[in-house]
Amino acid sequence: MPSTIAALATAPGRSGIGVIRISGERALPVARSLCRRREGFPPRMAVLSPWYDEAREVLDTGLVLYFPAPHSYTGEDVVELHGHGSPVMLRAVLNRLYALGCRPAQPGEFTRRAVLNGKMNLAQAEAVAACIDAATVRAGKQAQLHLAGAFGRKLESIMDHLTGHVAHLEACLDFSDDDLPELDIPGLRERLDRDVCDPIRRLVQSASFGMRLFDGASIAIIGAPNVGKSSLLNALSGIDRAIVSDLPGTTRDVLEVDFEIEGIPVRLADTAGLRETMDSIEREGIRRAKEAAETADVVVFVADATRPDTWPVPEEADMCLMNKADLSPDASWPEGFLSISARTGQGLDRFRSELAARIVDLDLSGEDLFVTSERHRFLLARALAELEQGMERLDGESLDLVAAHWRQAYDALAEILGFGDVESILDRIFSRFCIGK
Repeated sequence: MPSTIAALATAPGRSGIGVIRISGERALPVARSLCRRREGFPPRMAVLSPWYDEAREVLDTGLVLYFPAPHSYTGEDVVELHGHGSPVMLRAVLNRLYALGCRPAQPGEFTRRAVLNGKMNLAQAEAVAACIDAATVRAGKQAQLHLAGAFGRKLESIMDHLTGHVAHLEACLDFSDDDLPELDIPGLRERLDRDVCDPIRRLVQSASFGMRLFDGASIAIIGAPNVGKSSLLNALSGIDRAIVSDLPGTTRDVLEVDFEIEGIPVRLADTAGLRETMDSIEREGIRRAKEAAETADVVVFVADATRPDTWPVPEEADMCLMNKADLSPDASWPEGFLSISARTGQGLDRFRSELAARIVDLDLSGEDLFVTSERHRFLLARALAELEQGMERLDGESLDLVAAHWRQAYDALAEILGFGDVESILDRIFSRFCIGK
């Protein structure tokens, strides 16, 4: 990493302020040349200065902040330029920096340098991207926990326990003739399960909900034509998105709306009415409706209180709503239906509460700290599999194989944090970062 890099750290487009970040051993000399300044910049103090092009004409005037190594984001000398958010002016400043010896940063290269310089572990680096991608406050708070190192500290605690168990096992193998305590197999199994396996199991279980905080939960609304599915979508989302008509078959495709429930992004899908039809386009819409129901986290079945022929509940339904309840006050429909009126709003608050509870209840781990990355989930599951395979061999004669399985489990956990050889996974992780991070 000998080169000095520069990139726009704020989002593309017009804004009040645009920030350019420079990192590397020539960051300070480049900034001095840009500002035509003989002296340096005081550390961590904002200095107002004009920025000049090669013809000594002012490109912009803004703040310059210098963060000397190692007390910077990347662990190198870092300079931030805070100027006006004109894309044309920012591009001109970047071109000037390139002429002065910088090169364009690659996606995620600032954070990559922070990892390689020991400023953060790999899990924290991934949390940087999660903070940027968070679509709800709850997701943002979870990303902040990871960024602050809570996830890493939990893993390190598990790894410390595992190290102790592996060390004791290998000591008994290597020095069996020495005066060592006899290996207590039942006690070892109990301690390993309590201190290592059980915490990993809970983290693996938390992944489904943790990733849902960022990917969102999917809800499919199904039912016969004209039962009020589109009206329900409009009422829940607060947007007049779906066309509402008395004509059956109005909805021909899956119509999706995004909103938020209990801090979780939700994608609500209105689907074509389920019925027999000769219309090829409507048949395709029905096929897509069934496909949406198969992949949704929650399937909401809607029936019409005035039409008993719409009441039979399909087996894929998770929640059942009886719409147009205001038009049928005798409530003669079967049990298990929640009565609503998408037109008047009757029962919608209760439905939202029950839907929120169902989405939140998808988390069965009991954890406050969730796994939010598929990479982390995969490696945790691999570690757990190695641990369990080792425990299956504890009653046998091949205790050296037990130790080998547990060392593999340790390596899987270490890979999450980026211990050891991280170059093989850095490219894959940082390729999805924005340039300025």
